[in-house]
Amino acid sequence: MQDWKTFQEASKQRFLDELLELLRIPSISAKPENKADMVSCAELVKTRLQEAGAAKVEIYPTAGHPVVYGELVTDPSKPTVLVYGHYDVQPVEPLELWHSGPFEPVIKDGKIFARGSADDKGQFYMHVKALETMVKTGSVPLNIKFLIEGEEEVGSENLGIFMESHKDLLKADVVLISDTAMISLDTPSLDTGVRGLSYIEVELTGPDRDLHSGVYGGAVANPITILAQMIASLHDENNHITIPGFYDDVKELSKEERAKINQAPFSEQAYKKEQGVQELWGEKGYTTLERTGIRPTLELNGIWGGYMGEGSKTVLPSKAHAKISCRLVPGQDHHKITDLLIKHLEKITPACVTLKTIIHHGGNPYVTPIDSIEYKAAEKAIEATFGKSPIPVRGGGSIPITTLFESILNCKTIFMGFGLDSDNLHSPNEKYNLENYYKGIETIPYFHKFYAELKK
Repeated sequence: MQDWKTFQEASKQRFLDELLELLRIPSISAKPENKADMVSCAELVKTRLQEAGAAKVEIYPTAGHPVVYGELVTDPSKPTVLVYGHYDVQPVEPLELWHSGPFEPVIKDGKIFARGSADDKGQFYMHVKALETMVKTGSVPLNIKFLIEGEEEVGSENLGIFMESHKDLLKADVVLISDTAMISLDTPSLDTGVRGLSYIEVELTGPDRDLHSGVYGGAVANPITILAQMIASLHDENNHITIPGFYDDVKELSKEERAKINQAPFSEQAYKKEQGVQELWGEKGYTTLERTGIRPTLELNGIWGGYMGEGSKTVLPSKAHAKISCRLVPGQDHHKITDLLIKHLEKITPACVTLKTIIHHGGNPYVTPIDSIEYKAAEKAIEATFGKSPIPVRGGGSIPITTLFESILNCKTIFMGFGLDSDNLHSPNEKYNLENYYKGIETIPYFHKFYAELKK
């Protein structure tokens, strides 16, 4: 649509300036000290939705951080798309590894470096600008609703409650999410699913206080040593997870399905160089693309204990801690996996230490059918702007709320992400390519156009 393209080209600098303003707000949902920033960010999202043409925009408080809701209902008889995104971001530590301030956006080599640039401010904001494009050109083909939350990075604890009490408000035919990645602009792809998540924290306690390591070492168990031994035992020599029952419900893919996954272009050398590693690691018998998409994993997200200040302090520490997350695949239930993980840790904890576990958050895996009208609309939208059909792939990350969309709102989710796996999500120097940002704004209106046509 030439009108869309003309408007977007004339608005590119403003579209960028608005995103940079959003990125300057340190909306870290995990930290209580950023609560005021969360409110400020929600207010800015509300303002931008109103300016883009949403007829109704409201901020709804929750027991945690607020939800921003917006809508433009053109005709109740037409299909309704619910756009989901999140304005909260991950913590920025370790700060010393950032090349520039996490909330001081820097544009370098055609990329925006800032926390939240790709996850998910840059991606959900494409939808706001896509709405504006259609409103300003008088070409909104259906009804569009926005659900932008502030707790995705901490498990969306209150969003399910909000959805249950606002079913009529959120009623839609499909949920559209841009919080995933594509292979590249040269090789566009669409995620057909995301993995689930089970996240816990463990604390091991040995003595009731730190002890002198010379006086007591060798006689009293060191909880850091014990924790290291326990963690090491969670994988065998083939990097297979050893928790009894962990794989019982995994839906194995056929040889044909696995072959299709591995048709996606992949260079092991480029992959290793991109991640800064000498060799790859993973479950024996599976390719890298399979390990990161269709296989469950168990990872240590953090481990600490004892003295970590400057210089030396010879202590035998009282406590050791770790944060453990499991990525889950179709067939697995996050409640069951969390229970299996905790029971296994309890079983292998020796009597010389005591174990405490804390359940943080989780969610089940989700797969969307590729023969649906919704998926075909996304496929046609990609073809319209990229000039080629997207490759269907499985995403390695997790968006726990997707299963609730289906169970509460009774509608499917389409993942149409424009980020890249190399965008340093959750890491220092997170970035988002300007070209991807603008390509998303260009492509999203086509999804609405084709979905409205196919849904007739």
